[in-house]
Amino acid sequence: MRMRKKKHLEERLSNCSNILTLRSDDCNFLTAIEKKEYIDMNLLFGNDNPIVLEIGCGKGNFACELAKRNPYINVLALEKCANVVVIAAENAERDDIKNLKFLHVGAEYLEKYIMPESIERIYLNFSCPYPKKAYENHRLTNPRFLKSYEVILKKGAEIHQKTDNMHFFEYSIEQLSSYGFSLKNVSLDLHNSDFEGNIVTEYEHRFSSMGMPIYRLEAYLK
Repeated sequence: MRMRKKKHLEERLSNCSNILTLRSDDCNFLTAIEKKEYIDMNLLFGNDNPIVLEIGCGKGNFACELAKRNPYINVLALEKCANVVVIAAENAERDDIKNLKFLHVGAEYLEKYIMPESIERIYLNFSCPYPKKAYENHRLTNPRFLKSYEVILKKGAEIHQKTDNMHFFEYSIEQLSSYGFSLKNVSLDLHNSDFEGNIVTEYEHRFSSMGMPIYRLEAYLK
């Protein structure tokens, strides 16, 4: 079911323009990414601190907490749903988080807006698993996205993934490994492991409270 457009959405998006970068998507991303419009990250954040990227940030709980805990890194949070990203941006502005910016665009356009070898880490938190085979190429660990990650990540940088979906996790392990990523710190039950420093997302809290295990991995290219 299509989400109903929030009241005064355009006005609210405009009011967040200092923290939210709006991009109008060319419907054909294959042609759109050929014309680069790289964002000047030093200008965007006002410094040259390391940049980490969350893809599919939702209402921004993880991105906000990550930025608060790490004031000397810059957090770029990507979300394609306007109804959701406006809430994330408003929350970040309310908390006056200086090292967090939002990009309103789909992951298909990463190579259009983000310079090669500029990202220190990518976070994939509870991405939609798209369980039907027909939608496999929409999964954020599909090779078409892994190619873009390889382009924008710095050498040796990592992808951190969390999900509640066992089949999606298995798919991700298979695709990452086949592409050439090495895996480490793989957990089949994060909340019953000795992992420290976990930031619990909204979905994560919901699923774990239902007794569902949380799957997590870290991946990197040698």
